[in-house]
Amino acid sequence: MKRILPGLAALGVATLALTGCVSNTPTGDAIAVAITDDACDVSVATTEAGAITFTASNTGTDVNEFEILADDKLRIVGEKENITPGQTVSYVAQLGPGTYYTACKFQQVGAPIGLAEFTVTGEASAVSSDEQELTDEAVTNYIAYVRSQAAELIPAVDALTAAYAAGDDDTARSLFASTRVFYERIEPTAEAFGDLDPKIDYREVDAVAEGLEWTGFHRIEKDLWAPEVGDVNSDGQDALIDWAPSTPEQRAGFADQLVADVAELHELVSDPSFSVSLGDISNGAIGLLDEVAAGKITGEEDWWSGTDLTDFAANVQGASVAFGNVRAIAESKGEAGTTLAADIDDEFAALEGLLGEYGSIDAGFVNYAELDDADKKALSDQVNALSEPLSQLTHTVLGVAEPAE
Repeated sequence: MKRILPGLAALGVATLALTGCVSNTPTGDAIAVAITDDACDVSVATTEAGAITFTASNTGTDVNEFEILADDKLRIVGEKENITPGQTVSYVAQLGPGTYYTACKFQQVGAPIGLAEFTVTGEASAVSSDEQELTDEAVTNYIAYVRSQAAELIPAVDALTAAYAAGDDDTARSLFASTRVFYERIEPTAEAFGDLDPKIDYREVDAVAEGLEWTGFHRIEKDLWAPEVGDVNSDGQDALIDWAPSTPEQRAGFADQLVADVAELHELVSDPSFSVSLGDISNGAIGLLDEVAAGKITGEEDWWSGTDLTDFAANVQGASVAFGNVRAIAESKGEAGTTLAADIDDEFAALEGLLGEYGSIDAGFVNYAELDDADKKALSDQVNALSEPLSQLTHTVLGVAEPAE
């Protein structure tokens, strides 16, 4: 869960705010969510089980997110991030009968705001045997993919942290971007496990904003590409305030913590009880593209290393895999679904082609600082071009009509 920092608006990429969403007006059976800086008002407290459409409108002053929590008020079962001021977005969650809680997070940090009980009644939706077979296949294959990426992350992190702890910074720098690829491909899954993503992948400004100990990839990154006097963090603050290069003992601690956190992620997704829904997969594809807009295009993700394009490409790959797992279901919905799948294919190809102008995951990408505003604008425009059809994916695979624009 990453914040869009106001200070980065000066990049001039004006279309970023729209990425991953289509502006909609609440109509029909959609449930309206009115978001302000200090409120999160859901228009109804009870609804029927199935694919539930929310239309969330942010009339506040900064970025916000909408969350649906399980009955323990901790586990996230659905979320829509990066809802910018003045924006209305459509979000679909597949919910079975039970008690849930809705809430928002101003600036996407801190405690939930407007936590309210939300009851889902009725019975779980029935599907045809053919559709159930496609759904089972999609879920099985996507779980296998998540587990494989988490498994590949472990030895990659072991090698990175061993070099970092030993003070072999040249080796650690050479491994940093490629190690993160496995994590970035499945980032929405990791974000569902409470505080695990903050420990693994929070940037300094986010950890400070929430009063958390700053650990993980980006703590290591700042040591490996240490700032000099006069450098600033991504929020424009002096990079040396409350920061100093880690001692060997501190490096060992940060290395051990990242190894342990990644091992926990692997354990959680490997547990036989771990599962995802069809909506999780399609919303995960959308969420990964939102991650691109929130941190990669702006350049705030890998602020010190300049390796943002590798993260960018990994997010796109993860989104493509998620889409690939539900494509047959989209196509089974008739001509509209087939056309949508073809449109998404075309836009993925165009974005991957544009990224290819700057390198590749295997060969490496140019430092993000080498891109000028025109380059970033071109990437932003193509992300938006993909976001438009991709934002319709969950509605299509779950068989829910989109709210009218």
